[in-house]
Amino acid sequence: MTLSRRAAVYMILVCVLVLLLSPFVWLGITSFKAPSELRAVPIHWWPHEPTWDNFRQALTRFNYLGYARNSLMIAGIYAVLVTLASAWAGFGFARLNAPGKRIVFGVLLSTMMLPGVVTLIPTYLLFAKVHLVNTYMPWVLWGLAGAPYLIFLFRQFFSNMPKELEEAAIVDGCGQIRIFWRIFLPQSWPVIATSLILSFSWTWGDYLAPALLLDDDRTTLAVKLATGYATPSGAPLNNLVAAGAVMYVVPVLAIFLIMQRGFMSGVATSGLK
Repeated sequence: MTLSRRAAVYMILVCVLVLLLSPFVWLGITSFKAPSELRAVPIHWWPHEPTWDNFRQALTRFNYLGYARNSLMIAGIYAVLVTLASAWAGFGFARLNAPGKRIVFGVLLSTMMLPGVVTLIPTYLLFAKVHLVNTYMPWVLWGLAGAPYLIFLFRQFFSNMPKELEEAAIVDGCGQIRIFWRIFLPQSWPVIATSLILSFSWTWGDYLAPALLLDDDRTTLAVKLATGYATPSGAPLNNLVAAGAVMYVVPVLAIFLIMQRGFMSGVATSGLK
């Protein structure tokens, strides 16, 4: 690649990076602006007097930490359960033999093409029949059912693990359950980290399911952020919305920074000569 072509590629990448980061930069700048600066003409691109009071008001205008606790509980429970359930299902598809396994796996993958919003109303009616509306049990059941994409990830990972690991465990008298818990699952930290990050992010940022299934006291922070920062007449307080949104992404960034170490561990061939 010539120098001029490489410079052109770098310029394109920089432009794409700027386009991707500009909404987040603007959100962060807006979170420090006073209300008067949001209505100023011409637009003030940078706050003249940055204020931290927006974050204080964002926390106190409603029970921000209480709704954050609800979101954290739902997202944490779902992330752990769906990771374990998907890992177990992926292990079965990868290492166990059963009639019709390929057909079942194909049907499972086909469900990824079905948008979740299509099944939301039937799901609500089903949960209403068994009196699980306004409880956190739907997220427990969804977690125990696994997620097709995560099952696919675990299945692909377990399929590539050396067969010698399994054969050595069988010689030592291990059954399939013990093989999964003692050998395969500890080696799958890269996929576990990916699953925890994705499933936590899905649930933390979900708006439709909590809005449909939970009342105002039990709902999540994602739902409350949509309606919690407004004047009595209904006009949005954009500076508080921005401050609340900045704090809203902190848990997702935190779990990503914690779990990213898992990508560097869990080599499947560890312990083999």
